[in-house]
Amino acid sequence: MKARMPAGYGRPDPNAMMRQVQKMQEALKAKTEELEGREFTGTASGEMVSVTMTGKHQVTAVKIKPEAVDPDDIEMLEDLVAAAVNDAIRQVDETTESEMGKITGGLNIPGLG
Repeated sequence: MKARMPAGYGRPDPNAMMRQVQKMQEALKAKTEELEGREFTGTASGEMVSVTMTGKHQVTAVKIKPEAVDPDDIEMLEDLVAAAVNDAIRQVDETTESEMGKITGGLNIPGLG
């Protein structure tokens, strides 16, 4: 006599999986749009230089305090701008990774973040 398992037991329901994947895709798309519209501000040297960028990594503003400008040391100002840009990029990337991870449950999906 063969033992019978309840219908669907032990075998995943492909339709349920597809609905779950579609729901995750919709959530990822919505979160991507939200993050791309947000602004992130990176700073350097106690906010002497600040850079604002969108979640799409587009710089929208650069602010430099007058005391950060030394005509005899342009290299320092260049370094501060680079540091502020890198800080803003780090914030965008970390926030994107964190927010997407909440949706995907930690799955490593190529092309996300």
